[in-house]
Parts: sequence; C-alpha cells; structure tokens
Amino acid sequence: MSDNELGMFLRIRREAVTPADVGLPAGPRRRTPGLRRSELATLAGVSVEYLARLEQGRDRRPSPQVLAALADTLGLVPAERVHLHRLAKGAEGGFTCRGDTLPARTVRPAVRALLDRLEPAPAVLLNRLSELLAWTEGYERLARPVGLLDGAPPNLARFVLTDRRARTAYPDWEHVADEQVAALKQGPYRADRHIAALADELTVTAGPAFATRAATVPGLPRPTGTTRLRHPEEGELRLTYETLDLLADDDQRIIVHLPADPATAAALDRLTGRRPGALRAVPG
Repeated sequence: MSDNELGMFLRIRREAVTPADVGLPAGPRRRTPGLRRSELATLAGVSVEYLARLEQGRDRRPSPQVLAALADTLGLVPAERVHLHRLAKGAEGGFTCRGDTLPARTVRPAVRALLDRLEPAPAVLLNRLSELLAWTEGYERLARPVGLLDGAPPNLARFVLTDRRARTAYPDWEHVADEQVAALKQGPYRADRHIAALADELTVTAGPAFATRAATVPGLPRPTGTTRLRHPEEGELRLTYETLDLLADDDQRIIVHLPADPATAAALDRLTGRRPGALRAVPG
C-alpha cells in the first residue's frame, strides 16, 4: 500500500490537465496523459528534478509557495487545494489535524431535526469512518432492503467493499467503490489511527478491491453526482446526491439523495407512501 499520498495526488492531477488547459500545443506523439512533468515544472516555476522528487515521495515537505504554484498551474478548486495542503502536512511525522479524537458518533439534536425536515428525501448522516449514524425514513425504505443498514453501526465503506450484495445493489460498483476509498483517504488518512485500523481491516476482508484502490485512488470523493441503485422492489433507480459537510467539530456529513428522473421520483413516492409528486426529479 502506497504511503506517498502527496506524490500520487500531484501525479494524478497532472495527468488530468491537458496541454490546451494551460495554453500549450498538444504536439505530435504524446505518450504521457495530460501534462508532461517538465511542462508542469516550467509553468509552476520549479525544477523538473524537484517535481520528480515530490511525485516519487523522495521529498515530502514542499513550501506553501511551491504548493500554491502547483495548485494554480493544475487549476485546483478550493477543496482540492485544502486537500493538497493536508497531504503535505500529513507527510510530516506525527501530524494530524484531528489529533487522537474518536470518530464522532453523537448526533446533535439540531442535526436530527434537520434530517426530519428533509423527509421524504433519502438522507443519511455519516462520520469520517463512513459509519451511518442517523437517516430519514425515506433512506430507510431505500437502503434497508439492499442490506445497507446491516451492522452495528452500519458502515457504508464496509458494505460496498466487502458485502457481496453491494455489487448487485450498485450497477456502477467500480465507481462507487472508488468513491468510498476516496472518502476514507481525504484528510490525514493513515495518520488517523482510527481510519488506519479500518484500512487494515479492509485490506484483509476486501483484499485487492480495497488495497489496489488505496494505492491508486487519490482522496476527495465527488461531493455531488448521480448514482444508480438496484432496489429489490422498484428495480433500478437513478439518484442525484449532494454532500453537506457539517461543522468541523461534528466531523460528520449528510448525503441527500433526490430522484434524477421521473421514473425514480415515482418509485420513491411508492416506497415512502407519499402522494405522487412529493419528490420531484432533479437531473444530475
């Protein structure tokens, strides 16, 4: 399992930027996806040798100025910039922004009241270990039949990566698995002993399904998108989701699902026993 999260993130983001994105000609016979290392180094004002050391993990302490230059050249959005700085700090031995705090498992009354207000939308509250702490009735009707709420507490990452039912429940299982690993890896990852313990468990119980992704998938899951879920009663559903991060002290997030098409909207109305039109389709 790779411990060079900073270098992997830089390399993957470099390969995702095309020459046209930064005003360079594509040129003939490009074998490297995205930018060449030399092109990124020149645009960011660092040496090719130094960038190679960062990507290969031989140097893990770039200055804030270097990180800013690389982030500017790569066109990172604010969340990616924060993640980049966390990776650089996490490479310093003993550093974690969370210290040794336990994963938050208490649901504040205001958060529970917010979930009540989100009915009948399927919405769920998770902590940094991907444990499901609270959910709406709409989510219960959606998730319980596929087995997602099994466990004490249920754990989304554990279900997706180790439960055989997940591959039936998620037609796009490969993508969903990538997103679950990315969610675990954002922030300090293995510098957090609680996440490290879960990662060790998944390395054994999920095998390559987790270990390969842990070595190749960068952090930062997509905060919004569309996913497909195969429900035993209603068939395949298309769900648009939005992620709402709570206060840093909560260390929790709410994922709200909405129907992505009229057929899914009608199916969710049937599952929740609501009048037709209670949930309107929101295309992803």
